[in-house]
Amino acid sequence: MMSTPSIDESSFGVLADPTTLTLRRTLPGPIERVWAYITDGELRRQWLAAGDLSPQAGASFELVWRNDELSADPSERPAGFEQEARATCLVTEAEPPHRLRFNWPGVGDVTFELAQSGDDVLFTVIHRQLADRNMTVMVGAGWHVHCDILVARLEGRKPESFWRGWVQLREEYDRRLAA
Repeated sequence: MMSTPSIDESSFGVLADPTTLTLRRTLPGPIERVWAYITDGELRRQWLAAGDLSPQAGASFELVWRNDELSADPSERPAGFEQEARATCLVTEAEPPHRLRFNWPGVGDVTFELAQSGDDVLFTVIHRQLADRNMTVMVGAGWHVHCDILVARLEGRKPESFWRGWVQLREEYDRRLAA
């Protein structure tokens, strides 16, 4: 039987309104290092998705998710998910190294905000235009586990398995959003 880790309430996304989810993490700085993990495709691949990105408004870029590579065992992938997913996005706002906003067609509008706080960086993900509750549950669990993996990478720790964490968090977000 697998033990359930203690829940850090502050790590969960919160709804600003029914279509906007916000998550925050405190990351080890400096801010330029965290910015590189957002904009450099090779570094971003280690916690979210690969793909070249030019951080300037009007630039299009492709995100390529291979979440099996973030998991202990690819067999953990739930039914209905492909080994690879792709999305062509458009940068709508860029203020290096503090803010990157992009449109993710069919999924919404995403903003990454970085603010230096001593030696740490406050990292905020704001996902707007979520279509419905199911999308909010899926995206909430996804951003949550991706952010946890980013924290581990920046701290030099081995991250937890993506798919195992996502399945558990999807259930938790479903429960939390039921209220």
